[in-house]
Amino acid sequence: MNQIKRVVCGISGGVDSCISAYKLKHRGFDVVGVFMRNWDLTDETGHCQADKDCEDAAEICRKIGIPFHEVNFVKEYWTHVFTPLLEDYQNGLTPNPDILCNRHVKFSSFFQYAREKHNADAIATGHYARTSFGPFLERSSPEKNCLLFKGVDPLKDQTLFLSQISQEALRCTMFPIGEMHKRVVKTTARQLGSEFKQYAHKKESMGICFIGPRKFSNFMREYCPPQRGRFIDVDTGKVVGQHEGVQMYTLGQRSLISGVGAPYFVAQKYPKTQDIVVALGHDHPAMYSSTFEVDEMHWISGTPVPPRDEMELDFRFQHAHPVVPCRVRLDPEDPQKKRLTVVLTVKQFAVTPGQYAVFYDGDQCLGSGRIGATEATKFISGIVSGLPDESPVKDRLRIEVPERRAVMASC
Repeated sequence: MNQIKRVVCGISGGVDSCISAYKLKHRGFDVVGVFMRNWDLTDETGHCQADKDCEDAAEICRKIGIPFHEVNFVKEYWTHVFTPLLEDYQNGLTPNPDILCNRHVKFSSFFQYAREKHNADAIATGHYARTSFGPFLERSSPEKNCLLFKGVDPLKDQTLFLSQISQEALRCTMFPIGEMHKRVVKTTARQLGSEFKQYAHKKESMGICFIGPRKFSNFMREYCPPQRGRFIDVDTGKVVGQHEGVQMYTLGQRSLISGVGAPYFVAQKYPKTQDIVVALGHDHPAMYSSTFEVDEMHWISGTPVPPRDEMELDFRFQHAHPVVPCRVRLDPEDPQKKRLTVVLTVKQFAVTPGQYAVFYDGDQCLGSGRIGATEATKFISGIVSGLPDESPVKDRLRIEVPERRAVMASC
């Protein structure tokens, strides 16, 4: 029998958390609304979006008829999300702050806060995701692990961002709108009357919250001092331009080299020398990988026990991209199955070290791990090793395929 009474619902000030809280209240739960302040610095115009969102969240709770609270997680966010993000960019990696925020803040700090401060039986968020325990934990069982599934709206599914959360938090989390499409959520808000109609039309927050409307390069200059470096053509080894640091670029990005009209794309970054290897054209072989390594794999519902050390799964590393089939090879000498080798059926563009490889078995999200060495890394290593010995680039880069190692930010 489900004994859940009090549910603490994260309220962001948008339509998704609004309708989530409304549905919880309508089902008879004792609902407490909480706004999480994770970033409170103003942008260059003196505007702090968190202040406006907090006001909207308080107004939503008033209209629904539930108590409202605000909790400050700026320190936790700075420690577990923002600082590792800067370190990753400076080390040539491309992080995913949304995954880190969910892992360390929303489903760790907030989860603990809800239980300790409000004596919550469960938490709820407006994520588009589902679990085997049901949208209101009506099928929860102490004898079973909770499984994470894609939301029914394929365009809004957010399981990629939830792929690092703990089993402890997941089994106590409700996703009230996970079985709804976004258009239905907005329609529901409009049908609730004029008081809620405005939230159906509120602009959704996009991108990284602490960057806001600023250009990414301007943001990075504020926190990471520019470091002069060189763009190097992967085929010729020649210097084709200059840049202000590897932290300004990510793999697959068009480099827009001053004075060069050719379409160069970032193929590899070397933070020690501040050199960026670029490839001419989107279809250059240095831009594609069909194999890569994964370190520190997090299995949401427990380590799999396949009949052999290989699994046929689906994979993605970017939210907007469709999943692609893959073979996942498990290390037989690794009992926790944290080290993986992934073989894709179709080569993918710019498989990016530092990003999270998220794996699916049908609609079930199994978890994720950070991408390490890729096929493109080895391809570029082979090209550079074939350059003439007198090439100034060859000794400078000394490209080596990185050893498999853990690159996960510490908890």
